[in-house]
Amino acid sequence: MPTALPVTGAALRRRPAWLSSWRVLRTEVLAGLVVALALVPEAISFSIVAGVDPRIGLISSFVMGVTTSIVGGRPAMISAATGAVALVVAPLSHSHGVGYLIAAILLAGVLQIALGLLGVARLMRFVPRSVTTGFVNALAISIFLAQLPNLRDAGVAGYAVLVVGLALLVLVPRVVRSIPAPLITVAVLTVVTVVAHVDVRTVGDDGALPNTLPSLGLPDVPLTLETLRTILPFSVGVALVGLMESLMTAQLVDELTDTRSSKTRECVGQGTAQIVTGLFGGMGGCAVIGQTMINVKVSGARTRLSTFLAGAFLLLLVVGAGDVVAQIPMAALVAVMFLVCYGAFDWHSVRPATLKAMPRSETAVMVVTVVIVLLTHNLAYGVLGGTLLACVLFARRVAHLVEVRTTTPGTYTVHGQVFFASSGDLVTQFDYAGDPARVTIDFTDAHVWDASSIAALDAVTRKYAEHGKEAAVVGMNAWTAALHDRLAGRVTAAD
Repeated sequence: MPTALPVTGAALRRRPAWLSSWRVLRTEVLAGLVVALALVPEAISFSIVAGVDPRIGLISSFVMGVTTSIVGGRPAMISAATGAVALVVAPLSHSHGVGYLIAAILLAGVLQIALGLLGVARLMRFVPRSVTTGFVNALAISIFLAQLPNLRDAGVAGYAVLVVGLALLVLVPRVVRSIPAPLITVAVLTVVTVVAHVDVRTVGDDGALPNTLPSLGLPDVPLTLETLRTILPFSVGVALVGLMESLMTAQLVDELTDTRSSKTRECVGQGTAQIVTGLFGGMGGCAVIGQTMINVKVSGARTRLSTFLAGAFLLLLVVGAGDVVAQIPMAALVAVMFLVCYGAFDWHSVRPATLKAMPRSETAVMVVTVVIVLLTHNLAYGVLGGTLLACVLFARRVAHLVEVRTTTPGTYTVHGQVFFASSGDLVTQFDYAGDPARVTIDFTDAHVWDASSIAALDAVTRKYAEHGKEAAVVGMNAWTAALHDRLAGRVTAAD
């Protein structure tokens, strides 16, 4: 009989984590189920925002989740239909119909893959910590506010379900840790409201659930330049907004799990998922921070299995058990999302002691990021606005770091980083009239970064020449010297 080959350490390391531990497998499976339940009402709501049938949003969430679990770069991150993408495509859907919306999603996927291959993910290194904090806080507030319409006309029974749900979410983990508290909470409240015939708003009240599997197909639109001109602006918007939110969410999960992920693979994975979603007639999407927090922070999931199962369970729930899912009280799911909001918000960032110790510029960037998100209802705008403000404040701060010292008459040493924001101060720090006929300007301890600085240096030597004096610039490092040789006398200097 043939002998069994020994299992090497390398082979064991290649096995998925969920195969090596029953506890990990249980965590991933239950996390996927909880996330699937939380995806149902939001997918329906985002479909309404986009102006499409709720079935389209549910199909999108299923396809996005399953596809990114395979090709995405961040394990345990949940992707589905999102409000940000729905807001971008809503005008196109209302004006031209679902066919054009699907065509825009397909093109957005191609653009995201191209951007990923071009290395757009590397731009994330320029997003400051204060912007990330603002992003997280704004997200928590946005998720909280997005739940309030689900409590409209809830009545006494609806608010009672909410309060009991919050109590269960807090108390259950103290007694049962093997099953996620949100799953127990939703199951208990659903059974109680159904058995007791409690009149509360349910998931089924928001729209019909699909009862068939999705099918492949291409959008019914003419393949013309006019179609391309119509969908291109929306495709660019979806591509940029989707990548921004997905990369920010991936970075947040990296920090929560103390692991690294491939942001380039995530870009390509998001684009691939958009294309697959479009082929199945979906409305597209991106990473969803709320359900990702449920998966990672609340349920403790860490692998791709939870992401895959979230999509798979979503399809099984809405197609195979739609009648049961339709009976889930909305207030129970709102309670779960409220817990997510509380856990996602960075309370440390708003403590008086933290605000007192933090530089005002950092606090301003965080606040501006939050305000822009709340005003525009778009996380991408908040991140862009906060990053832009951080760059402006940084440039303003370092603009005064260039120092010109003089040891003897006619001898100057320049210290610091000279670029467009600091070069203006350089011109004003020389005594053109009082210096001797020969002046030496030493750049040994300085570095020149751009053409604006070369123009300022030209202005200095020209002003000395106008006074009949000669200024010699010495001590340049290799970069500065090469830039000076290439641009000196070729840029216009401002007096």
